[in-house]
Amino acid sequence: MKILLVDDSRTIRNIQKNTLKSLGYVDILEASDGLEALNFISKERPGLILMDWNMPNMDGIALIKKVRETDKALPIIMVTTEAEKSRVIEAVKAGVNNYVVKPFTADTLAEKIKQTLSRVTAASAT
Repeated sequence: MKILLVDDSRTIRNIQKNTLKSLGYVDILEASDGLEALNFISKERPGLILMDWNMPNMDGIALIKKVRETDKALPIIMVTTEAEKSRVIEAVKAGVNNYVVKPFTADTLAEKIKQTLSRVTAASAT
């Protein structure tokens, strides 16, 4: 499965990429902001997106809303330092499928990916 990492921090993308590789995911694309991510998505739809909230050019919430205009089923997990309940609610309303607060462990990320993919698969089956 192809996974798109969207974060303006190269260090965070590298941490996520290494974590994903340790979990067996090797087909990984990287984008540094929402605009770059949209370009990837339009060319080659990933199976999952892990995205940050705070980025230049187009933030995570704007990206989620843009993606949801044309694709309601693409699994999206917000991976961010934004931990306040109001921010989580805002992300869910925008269309995110799951939410991970940085810093995270490999086990936490693995569980959130598993939850998200099983929910999306179950929803598409109905």
